[in-house]
Amino acid sequence: MNLLATTAPTGALVLVTAVFLASAVEMVEALTIVLAVGVTRGWRSALEGVAVAVGVLAALVALVGPPLVHWVPLSALRLVVGGLLLVFGLQWLRKAVLRASGLKAKHDEDAIFAEHVAELNAVPKATGRDATAFTVAFKGVFLEGLEVVVIVITLGSTSHPSRLGLAAAAAAAAALVVGVIGLIVHRQLSGVPENAMKMGVGLMLVSFGTFWSAEGVHVAWPGSDLAVPVLVAWYGLVAWLLVTALKRRAGQPAPGLASAGGPAHG
Repeated sequence: MNLLATTAPTGALVLVTAVFLASAVEMVEALTIVLAVGVTRGWRSALEGVAVAVGVLAALVALVGPPLVHWVPLSALRLVVGGLLLVFGLQWLRKAVLRASGLKAKHDEDAIFAEHVAELNAVPKATGRDATAFTVAFKGVFLEGLEVVVIVITLGSTSHPSRLGLAAAAAAAAALVVGVIGLIVHRQLSGVPENAMKMGVGLMLVSFGTFWSAEGVHVAWPGSDLAVPVLVAWYGLVAWLLVTALKRRAGQPAPGLASAGGPAHG
């Protein structure tokens, strides 16, 4: 069997997983805002704001993605995008490591939900369409979704062959899953292991960034795309060692990396 044929599904699986997890994290945060708006101000204007934000984000992917694929040299694109993903991923990873070690407070979606509700209740309600509900829902979905768009475009357009459509489908699937869960629970998703997801996303972004930065300067990885899971495992080991060292320094027990994903209680 051709090695390239073997490694292609592996690269696609890692890409889909990275995009799905990153999108899910951002959509959980967006859903918290939308639920607060819907419960407090009514669902009609809130859902209209969501629909417009999703439309704008989809247009950005369609407008920016294909030109990158067709007009920018792949080696240059990989070098630039790889560097961006390294910076982007290291930020996610740094926060996740600090939260897992107890040096930084975890996201408390209950507190965030309550804060949004209090702010929205302070604004008088309008009859008919609610401009406040529309604006807050639009901004929440657009700002969180913009980060997803960046990840979809960078990861999807830099793959060879281009997997922009696959990355977009993974992001759409994450939005659908989070949306369905939101409809079922009808409240903020405080039980979602957000920090574990952010740890995973950070590991994958840093791994892709390393992989593509090296390919951008014509480094040939042993095993081609199979190098990506190896990089994920390597960075995962480094993150675990950092969490362990930081916990010991703080005088706390040093659990496994999986404990980073418990429910966010602040």
